[in-house]
Amino acid sequence: MLTGNTTGLKASQINRLEKLAKRKARPDEVIAAEVARTLTELSQEIQRQIGILIERRGRIHAVVVGDARTLFLPELPRRGRDRLSGIRLVHTHLHDEPLTEDDLTDLALLRLDLIAAIRVLPDGLPGTVHQAHLLPANAGDLPWNLLPPTSVHDMPSDFQAMMDALEEEFARSRTSRSVGDNRERAVLVHVSTLPPSLAEDSLDELKELARSAGIVSAHSLIQRRPLDPKYVLGKGRLQQTIIKAMQLGAELLVFDLNLTPSQVKSLSELTDLKILDRTQVILDIFAQHAVTREGKIQVELAQLKYLMPLLALRQTALSRLTGGIGGRGPGETRLEIDRRRARERLTRLEREVKQLGQRRELRRKVRRNKEVPTVAVVGYTNAGKSTLLNALTASTVTAENALFATLNPVSRRLRFPQEREVIITDTVGFIRELPKDLMAAFRTTFEELQDADLLLHVIDASCADLEAKRDTVIKLLAELELDQTPMIHVFNKIDRADPETVQGLVEHHDGVAVCALEQSTFQPLLNAMEERLFAQPDSLENRF
Repeated sequence: MLTGNTTGLKASQINRLEKLAKRKARPDEVIAAEVARTLTELSQEIQRQIGILIERRGRIHAVVVGDARTLFLPELPRRGRDRLSGIRLVHTHLHDEPLTEDDLTDLALLRLDLIAAIRVLPDGLPGTVHQAHLLPANAGDLPWNLLPPTSVHDMPSDFQAMMDALEEEFARSRTSRSVGDNRERAVLVHVSTLPPSLAEDSLDELKELARSAGIVSAHSLIQRRPLDPKYVLGKGRLQQTIIKAMQLGAELLVFDLNLTPSQVKSLSELTDLKILDRTQVILDIFAQHAVTREGKIQVELAQLKYLMPLLALRQTALSRLTGGIGGRGPGETRLEIDRRRARERLTRLEREVKQLGQRRELRRKVRRNKEVPTVAVVGYTNAGKSTLLNALTASTVTAENALFATLNPVSRRLRFPQEREVIITDTVGFIRELPKDLMAAFRTTFEELQDADLLLHVIDASCADLEAKRDTVIKLLAELELDQTPMIHVFNKIDRADPETVQGLVEHHDGVAVCALEQSTFQPLLNAMEERLFAQPDSLENRF
């Protein structure tokens, strides 16, 4: 196949290039000396770079014509994400220069077996050859190996064996998986201008999100720079990241931000790694933890709202699918049909969520008629809200050391002395930059908080950035217009925290300290709850 910049070439030159495309190379040779000479002579004659893409078995995949400085490579067939492409590129350089940055970028992003640049001498003969190939994981963290310059007559004649050995090294260098471990591996990426400590905290949270989603974090990186509007990362750092993913056998690139549709498209054009952002990971966690009908509807609604803008990325090729009798004319494109069906599904789910909200409102009205006070447990995800609810009410609500283990509100009765009762409700955890689509889809869940007489704000006292997480929850509660509801700060997990630090937090925030796993620590909390709810606290010393 002949491709590239052939405009302005003579018919005889095109004919010679087409004949070159039909030749077959020996698998053990990078390129035969006579083929290299034909290549350089043609390149000198037309004053353009010419490249040959050669498959590992020797068939020439394509002959590519560029301009005086660059080549524009066609799309190549793709193998496994953690394997080389099985294609090598041999091309000419009209100027006395080694491999360029564009050459090394092609090597990295296309995962070429090898890239070679042959200098074209003034008489059209082949001069020095510069070569490079990718490297498996190594102590120096080098992405590629630049081979010493050589001539076309001294190039190695064991290329096939070299590639087999290189791929074996790649396989050995990847982190081994235990038998039956089918979890996907990811490289986690954070790009921002935040101070290093805040950037590391954000990346640590992304690691926890990935773990909760069942993703193995194979590698993580932080780049402190303004976001690139197209690739998020700088182009050079992106190619290093893609190489690192291949070295470690990772299938995913997970970004610690919400990507735009154009960024997803640009990244997908550069690599066949699966591209995820923070919102997609959170949605996946929600999808895994959704058990009830209501939870599944809310998750699907959030997913559809998130995916709607991404439908435009699909290749429609202007396919017309609704022609025929009664439907003559242009019809609908595949994209239009997908969008229409998605909108119809969104409308249907919105209607169901509204109906579920009405049922919740009826249940809340019954509680209000009985004049039973309501306490809502809120807080950052994985702060121990469900564990505390279980301990207070002797319940068995799902409580895991994972983010977003609880999706739907769970209400239980908590009985005080003198026949006093309250309804205590566990809610979905908050997180910084909680996607707006999730807030909208789970609005019926958050409506449970509207009628609460008291909020228990559970805070992980052992967390290094607890103040930032506390501020996140306070900000989200303000957005939900709940900042005027009475609140008690409950510092949980005190068994993991420094006692002096806990005491300082309790005094500063006028809160209480508990360990949700030790009921003996609940007395101050129960006293504070009863004081806020009933104004006249009674002794609860014999309750636990």
